[in-house]
Amino acid sequence: MSDPAWWQSAVIYQIYPWSFQDSNGDGIGDLKGIEQRLDAIKELGIDAIWISPIFPSPMADFGYDVADYAGVDPRFGTLDDFDSLLKAAHDRGLKLLLDFVPNHSSSEHPWFVESRSSRDNPKRDWYLWRDAAPNGGPPNNWISDFGGSTWEWDAATGQYYYHAFLKEQPDLNWRNPALRAAMMDVLRFWFARGVDGFRIDVLWHMVKHAEFPDNPANAEWQAGQPEYMTVHQLHSTDQPEVHDIAAEMRSIADEFGARVLIGEIYLPVPRLVGYYGSAERPGVHLPFNFQLIGAEWDARSLARMIDAYEGALPGGGWPNWVLGNHDRPRIATRVGAAQARVAMLLLLTLRGTPTLYYGDELGVSDVDVPAHRIQDPRELREPGIGMGRDPVRTPMAWNASAHAGFTRGEPWLPLHEDWPMRNVEAARGDPASLWRLTQKLLALRHDHPALALGSYDRIPCDGDLLAYERRQGDERILVVLNLGNRPHNFAIPEWAEGLSVLVAAQGGTDPALLGPNEGYILG
Repeated sequence: MSDPAWWQSAVIYQIYPWSFQDSNGDGIGDLKGIEQRLDAIKELGIDAIWISPIFPSPMADFGYDVADYAGVDPRFGTLDDFDSLLKAAHDRGLKLLLDFVPNHSSSEHPWFVESRSSRDNPKRDWYLWRDAAPNGGPPNNWISDFGGSTWEWDAATGQYYYHAFLKEQPDLNWRNPALRAAMMDVLRFWFARGVDGFRIDVLWHMVKHAEFPDNPANAEWQAGQPEYMTVHQLHSTDQPEVHDIAAEMRSIADEFGARVLIGEIYLPVPRLVGYYGSAERPGVHLPFNFQLIGAEWDARSLARMIDAYEGALPGGGWPNWVLGNHDRPRIATRVGAAQARVAMLLLLTLRGTPTLYYGDELGVSDVDVPAHRIQDPRELREPGIGMGRDPVRTPMAWNASAHAGFTRGEPWLPLHEDWPMRNVEAARGDPASLWRLTQKLLALRHDHPALALGSYDRIPCDGDLLAYERRQGDERILVVLNLGNRPHNFAIPEWAEGLSVLVAAQGGTDPALLGPNEGYILG
């Protein structure tokens, strides 16, 4: 059996570059700021960082509208700054992943400027252009994820172009061989520069049905839900051809050695696991598993979910888990401060590669952003239905100085209200803080192969308890979590009776009687 890849035992830490650390006082985080905080990341116990998009962009969607795939936006710095950050990360034993945005570019990308210049331009087919419907309207009923039609009329050339998100984000045509080759060269450019991997944005969106038929209506849609949910995205996402693209990306990654590809995919598990590919034609290493983000926080539901996911993994498929990201409500908001500690135990003890979102190690909740400070185009387009992302993208709190040590200027988004107490410096000095608990858990993963790489076996229990064994060789570790707010008895398995408490979520000492919101790791 081959040695495990580095990313199998690693913990990945997502950094939203706008909000991590500002080095020049403009209120926006940047690459030099991230480099300044690498020691703090290393001290926490992180193995790899993933940085959301840093490429040149008009910022219609905060970097997910790329105008140059081989550069760095001046807001964040320069290519030299990136090279310095990458070297500094590697010098500390940290891996660095970038965010690849292959489904769409910016409407200001030179490719699209050429594409829309005339119908016979060589790059016309690098994007998705269609004639109007017979009635003069859009070619079909597809709805943008940000609301409204996915089709934008271009009067100069008399056709519509397709955009799954904003009109400033036209979708690329991955059926065009020249476009496909150009985008694969983007991967090679960054891999050759030393990047350790990529998170691939909206991978399941990348190919659309060649005939662009209408999507079926969603009879269960209700007022107050996002407009894109009025139809089922049957023909506009998750097309069979996308798997060949993922396989080509994987082959490029493999050419460069120990690299990793992580796919952003919001699909039911049976379809999600298809993105692992096959032994003959592997896909991405890790199709992101977002189930914990939207899960009902109930022990029995979580137990069934974990079992179903483990059972669905293909041979050789390595699991992964995510508690939060830049698009979804934070875990402390979803389950409360006390259960956020239990959630951290769950994330860092399940089998597979965990991804930790910046600020969750502090227990930061969603921030109430005043109307006049809202930045997110999704909230501006469909206000008040809970789809806004600004509340989870707010600046990191480092200390109790002005603006929490994030910037010398005015932060681009407001900080959480309790930042004078909830910051890294304060948490580092508090043995009972969530930051310290996270640090202990990460140290345990490094010290105990059973937690990092071992098997997962659920232990039957009832009520609000979730328990499982992690095992590697002769090492056996017991994890038991109380997902409720009442005490709960637990019958310790005979094999675990001699084990000691390694970590307790709330500082308890008796795993046979778990207090409310308690969790134990025994080894």
